[in-house]
Amino acid sequence: MYKEEYAVVLDYLSRGYSSSYVGEPVVQALGTSWFTLLELVPRDGVTLNLEQRVYIGPEERKEVKFIKGRLEYERLTQTGRNELPAIIDQIIKENEQKYVEFFNKARPISVRKHSLELLPSIGKKHMQAILDERDIKPFESFEDMAKRVHLLPDPVRVVRERVQHELEGEDVKYYMFTAPPRKERPEFQRRR
Repeated sequence: MYKEEYAVVLDYLSRGYSSSYVGEPVVQALGTSWFTLLELVPRDGVTLNLEQRVYIGPEERKEVKFIKGRLEYERLTQTGRNELPAIIDQIIKENEQKYVEFFNKARPISVRKHSLELLPSIGKKHMQAILDERDIKPFESFEDMAKRVHLLPDPVRVVRERVQHELEGEDVKYYMFTAPPRKERPEFQRRR
């Protein structure tokens, strides 16, 4: 369900992690559909650049040998963390209609809380203004939202901050834009 077809390079470690004995190249990347943090191994002889988009889907991959797996936010390099906000912004802007549609279709998550309120800088007043305006006519773009909702914070920034919060994973109950982390399997317990 949370499959990624493409990823954007956050960091390229030509000799792998300093703590690794193997020394094979490693790529830290961000999926473009679900903002999944991934660890990739490039094909032999391939050097990848920061912000490069690479195919990681099921067909033949030109740049990537294999996907090592999902990457925890804490394991991102400093370069990866520095690149993350700009890459998230780029992905949001490239898929603007998807995120505008979120604002058009967002629903309450409980009797007391609306999913729009989970976005940073969106309180009850902004939420109500968004709901009122979308009832009149669905939003067509971020620019349309900014024109129609008075003093609305930058929607790209708001979505980016929520995505980063979900990736960091601290105190996250609802995942709206990212793939939720995999649940840890309970340790095997022996019978006595």
